[in-house]
Amino acid sequence: MNESQRRAFFAALKSNNPKPSTELEYSTPFELLAAVLLSAQATDISVNKATRQLFPVANTPEQILALGEEGLIPYIRHIGLFKTKAKHLIATCRILLEQYQGVVPQEREALEALPGVGRKTANVILNTAFGQATMAVDTHIFRVSNRTGLAPGKTVLAVEKALLKRVPTEYLVDAHHWLILHGRYICKARQPLCYQCIVEPLCRYKQKNRQGT
Repeated sequence: MNESQRRAFFAALKSNNPKPSTELEYSTPFELLAAVLLSAQATDISVNKATRQLFPVANTPEQILALGEEGLIPYIRHIGLFKTKAKHLIATCRILLEQYQGVVPQEREALEALPGVGRKTANVILNTAFGQATMAVDTHIFRVSNRTGLAPGKTVLAVEKALLKRVPTEYLVDAHHWLILHGRYICKARQPLCYQCIVEPLCRYKQKNRQGT
């Protein structure tokens, strides 16, 4: 896509969803961090089911650390990799209390030093909790970026860097949410719903299909 097409692409997504947000339920940066840690290889639905039970009981580093792994596991047992996630979340709570007075840091390096937090998770926190113009590339965003021609790349990092360069500045803060929702509900992996797609006229995938390639 050229610059004018990219601008039209995001203008269409914005008109359809002016205020996009994560589907994870949270009310504080720490709740978001906990939810994102739990969401690896799991659906937002399953994570929300767990946190609706967990957060009323424990929604701060102090409270979750007090639960311990054995106390935390019953709330998250239905989520994949729950034992590893419990271990990471407890260790993260301990670090937050010991090094950051229980406050979630707003720096990438500090976030990525937390157990279970990689680049994608750090980007989610920086963007969603703190409004920074970062791009957390998951499988949906990777697919949409390559399929549409928005920001092709062979690796997640390549797509992230391409998006940061190609997404018009005024759309960058919300672009992560627009792209992930578009990939989750419209631009699906096996059967994209092109007939429902508001950016279909700009899409390279659709153009190739029209040409029979």
